[in-house]
Amino acid sequence: MSLSWSEVDPDRTPFSLDVDAQDELAAAVLALGPPVGASGDRYEFVGQVTDLLVGRFGVWACGWHWAVGEGGGGGPVQSWCCAGHSLREGPEAASRAVVESLLEWRAWAERLAERFVELAPVANATGEDRSWAIERAAVRLVTTVLDATSGACGWHHLCRRTLSWYLASVGIEGERAARLVEDAIGGRFESWTAPGFAVVGAVCEDLALGVTGHRTYREH
Repeated sequence: MSLSWSEVDPDRTPFSLDVDAQDELAAAVLALGPPVGASGDRYEFVGQVTDLLVGRFGVWACGWHWAVGEGGGGGPVQSWCCAGHSLREGPEAASRAVVESLLEWRAWAERLAERFVELAPVANATGEDRSWAIERAAVRLVTTVLDATSGACGWHHLCRRTLSWYLASVGIEGERAARLVEDAIGGRFESWTAPGFAVVGAVCEDLALGVTGHRTYREH
């Protein structure tokens, strides 16, 4: 998934869905005709739902089915699993699951936005202080991702995206942010493996060094 933080940032993407609106949205999803069980049309249905949600709420909504584990690709959503499993309970249950998943995805974005503000380096920080702030932020964000995914299959994809979004929130965007995160992780995060504290610390230290060119003052 290639969503940028500017596309997901709740401050730039207003969203409200009260109970009545949730019911109306579930009805609109149901009208698409969710296939029963493991029908061959299930992937087409996911695409149709995504088109519906993006059309109503914006491109950020395409993450609604980025679910925890192998079936969902390692995302933070738990109300949806994958098309094969999430359609087993029938069309009405699937329609409700779509709405719940969209709300989960939005809640994740809002949670990240709050954390990014809390963890941003202070204005006019020295290079060492900025490095420390970024390292500290990265450790906390990796932990947040692990808590959300239990280190299941694909969790590291969400981790990469989350760290890249954090860098975007402090002014480092696009390919540079993605490259800095990829270089820092260096293959040390893997599916079904929650990295130890030392590994997380080393990755986050390397990320801060890559961003600022400074090691933290604690190491001098």
